[in-house]
Amino acid sequence: MSDLNLKPNLAAPDAFYEELIATHEGLQDDESAALNARLILILANHIGDSDVLSAAMKLAKDPASVSS
Repeated sequence: MSDLNLKPNLAAPDAFYEELIATHEGLQDDESAALNARLILILANHIGDSDVLSAAMKLAKDPASVSS
């Protein structure tokens, strides 16, 4: 996972989180899941590196997979 940046990298993480939560306001569970899926695909396209994306998916599925 050497290409996956795991260090804090957002200038304003709390503001990002608030905006993310606000984006989901008023949505039903299925609409919220669809929004998340679209967001993931948009960001994956932006990243564009399949090795980084594979490492991120592995980490998301199994957080213990990160070696110290």
